[in-house]
Amino acid sequence: MAEAEAPVAVGRLADPAVEARLAHLDELLAGLESAPGSHARSAVEAVALLTEVYGEALARVLDHADAELAGRLADDELVGHLMVLHAIHPEPVERRAARAVERLRPAVRERGGDVEWAGVEGQVGRVRVTAGGCGSECGGGTSEVTDAVREAVLALAPELTDVEPLEDSGRPAAPAFVPLAALTHRGAP
Repeated sequence: MAEAEAPVAVGRLADPAVEARLAHLDELLAGLESAPGSHARSAVEAVALLTEVYGEALARVLDHADAELAGRLADDELVGHLMVLHAIHPEPVERRAARAVERLRPAVRERGGDVEWAGVEGQVGRVRVTAGGCGSECGGGTSEVTDAVREAVLALAPELTDVEPLEDSGRPAAPAFVPLAALTHRGAP
């Protein structure tokens, strides 16, 4: 279920280019953190200070944004991740995690299974996963679905430490509430 990517404005980076730069940044920072000497420590400190200042700038932008704009900013994958990084995301972790599960639900159902958000216990997200009739042979096995759900939830709610399945009680899944914003969001995984 690939969705069409939104056009990128001239001079702006497409998502894959942003991802490549972030991966390269991680490599550079890892190298700096393991390098001996005061210059390496100063460089890491400079990056940390710059990140803190940019986080403050983003928080000030949100201070001036109305609820609609704040929601649109939070829906942007990169801006949303920055909001989480700086602990200023306007949407609670539980709602972001539930939205991630609801985005995956149609794909899981196409394979004969189901997934339902069950909530948070401590720092762990809980989901109910039902495998499709064909089991893991056709990619619909419970562990494969759980892995996909874990990845999607932790991408939107990295404050959680893990996502674990609840034991299937044998009862049919309750209809899930799907927020209108989840139906109209363009960047669904």
